[in-house]
Amino acid sequence: MTLSSSYGRLRPTGGLELWSWVFMRASGLLLLFLALGHLILMHLVHTVDEIDYAFVAGRYVWWFWRGYDLLMLLLAMVHGVNGVRVIIDDYLHRPLPRRLALGFLYTVCGGLTLLGTAVALFFQPS
Repeated sequence: MTLSSSYGRLRPTGGLELWSWVFMRASGLLLLFLALGHLILMHLVHTVDEIDYAFVAGRYVWWFWRGYDLLMLLLAMVHGVNGVRVIIDDYLHRPLPRRLALGFLYTVCGGLTLLGTAVALFFQPS
């Protein structure tokens, strides 16, 4: 690790931590634009009164919106899990509590990601 010029933090120089560091910056930037687009569409273009089951069903007719929501879900989940993983590594130093916390984190995230992916891919409006 090398010392970063900002705030005296260590910057990773290789391996998983380097790719994690790069991913967090790239996914954070992409998530910013995806989330802003989502907020503009759902809260400025359409009002709360318009958004209901029929609105979502009509939106999910197009694969673009399914892909948009799925990309936002996957990036947010991986970005969030990576951030929580770093926090767990920083604060839990004993192996057993760290493994339990990471196992719980991955299990919950995996379940929610599978559920969200199934909805985005297989939702059939009636």
